[in-house]
Amino acid sequence: MLKAMSALLLLFSLVLSVAFPVAAAPMVLFDEGHGQRFVPGGDGPLDLSTLGQTFRSRDIVVLSHAGPLTDASLKGVSALIISGAFAPLSADEIAAVTRFVEAGGALAAMLHIGMPLGNLLHAFGVDFSNGVIREQDDTIEGEPLNFHVSRLLDHPLFDGLDRFALYGGWALVNFDERSRPIATTGPKAWVDLNGDGTFSSGDVMQSYGVVVAGKTGAGRFVVFGDDAIFQNRFLGDNNRILATNLARWLIAE
Repeated sequence: MLKAMSALLLLFSLVLSVAFPVAAAPMVLFDEGHGQRFVPGGDGPLDLSTLGQTFRSRDIVVLSHAGPLTDASLKGVSALIISGAFAPLSADEIAAVTRFVEAGGALAAMLHIGMPLGNLLHAFGVDFSNGVIREQDDTIEGEPLNFHVSRLLDHPLFDGLDRFALYGGWALVNFDERSRPIATTGPKAWVDLNGDGTFSSGDVMQSYGVVVAGKTGAGRFVVFGDDAIFQNRFLGDNNRILATNLARWLIAE
């Protein structure tokens, strides 16, 4: 009788496992194949280990990939993060990333310098300034390159946030309807277009986008004009909330 009961329980558990399969943990892939110097596997002040741990705390598998981005390398991945690239993606890689997002994946790109990601961003209808932003409102310790961003649109990335800190960022603009700026500077921010270090003829003072988010196909993407936001040294209270929201948003279905 006991053996029969044990066999019945085993059969019942097998039926349940077939009827209700355990979902695989979502995977986030960090690109390390384009000259990145600040990575989730490092523990330096400018590395991304705290960001990686933030993802793991939400049961996300964190992977790194140092080779080319291809359909094969992105297979089974929920989200791709390209942070602080110093080398450009090839045309084939851009095509693979585009297919990945349009098929339902998520992409987060963070700029250290703009040019390496230029062609990738253009594929998603986003462009960037040729100089970093200098803010006059809510600067951090009086440094115009470092400032708080408080002009935030209603978006899941900003749940529970009234501002976050940015440390040297590029202005972002969308040039098609797939995306929009969701975080902007104050109206007195400017970009030093002529490179003389002061606001002068040829420079432009206005409100600039610093985060752009959008959708294409079945997927979604976000571009941050600064990669320092998520580095260990700068992942303070508000930026940590932003990191947690990013983890949630990247794997949202």
